[in-house]
Amino acid sequence: MKRFVLIFILFFSLNCFAQDSTYTRKIINILTSKNFWGRGYTKNGMSKAADYLSAEYKKLGLTTFNGHYKQHFNFPVNTFPGKMMVELNGKKLIPGKDFIVNNESKGLKTNANLEKIDSLNFQGSPNLQVVLKDKLTWSVATEVADYTIIQVNRKNFTQTPKNINVEIENKFVADFDASNVCGYVKGTKYTDSILIITAHYDHLGGMGSETYFPGANDNAAGVATLLSLAKYYAIHPQTYSIGFICFAGEEAGLLGSKYFTENPLITLNRIKFLINLDLVGTGESGMTVVNASVYPKAFAMLNKINNEYKYISKINSRGKAANSDHYFFTEKGVPAFFIYTQGGPSAYHDIFDKPETLPLTEYNDLFKLIIGFNKKLME
Repeated sequence: MKRFVLIFILFFSLNCFAQDSTYTRKIINILTSKNFWGRGYTKNGMSKAADYLSAEYKKLGLTTFNGHYKQHFNFPVNTFPGKMMVELNGKKLIPGKDFIVNNESKGLKTNANLEKIDSLNFQGSPNLQVVLKDKLTWSVATEVADYTIIQVNRKNFTQTPKNINVEIENKFVADFDASNVCGYVKGTKYTDSILIITAHYDHLGGMGSETYFPGANDNAAGVATLLSLAKYYAIHPQTYSIGFICFAGEEAGLLGSKYFTENPLITLNRIKFLINLDLVGTGESGMTVVNASVYPKAFAMLNKINNEYKYISKINSRGKAANSDHYFFTEKGVPAFFIYTQGGPSAYHDIFDKPETLPLTEYNDLFKLIIGFNKKLME
């Protein structure tokens, strides 16, 4: 009978994790949908995502820090809401696939002959340049330059560029409104002690009126994992409080997390540890922990749990790096790890980072590893 009970508990536990995996996939599909337009700066993409996450926090029963799930802030950003047309040698190029415009570029309408600078660079005018690239990756700029640079995928365009016809619209927004989305599950014993899970929900948005960047691995996967953990902890409150923060403005320079650390909704010394999740949708080649060498005891604890239960095939140690939202917390003295997985699809900051190609290889194991690590931190 005892053996039967143990088998039942094990089956029920595994089924819960499977259900969480289904929930995670659902969240990723929603956040990467056309409706959210890359969770960026045009078509209200980021605002819609913040509303959705706030509603999900409420549905899960998370408590607000200050009466609201949203923490508003603003920053400047260069956007491309309208025309996005490039013809090279009379051939119309496809935005995102055949070309991208540099994120800091100004709008431009011109038809110009191109002068070869070298094998990869071509000049159309003092303020127009064409660059041939093997891979097109986009980003976010908080200012506008006095030039326009167009990157062309040379795998899709094998001719020598001689003439270009361009019509690109940009719009500089001096005070783009964004929101961090914050909530927590109250601890059952040490309510003033808190563990924090973070992930940025913003991505690159859209380039023109017809092309957007889904951002499945970067970082819908991290947000979906965060929500799955929130769902778990809402059902299973811990002795410590567990907080959840979805940051905006990460792609524009870690702006949401910087704002939070400068305007904290809780006293930062209450945070006993923070785990930041970014790019966690793969795992075939293991995972990496940024700040592992900064907090060796915590990293040893994480490895001990992983080795005992054989969750992740390999955990790589990395030192301090200002490459995601953990950074400004550690600068303020908050111990933090930034976790990202490796292997699988190589899509990154491009239109091919889609949910249908995201394997979530190590989702269940990462989920259990984080729960086990948090449990040890509370002992």
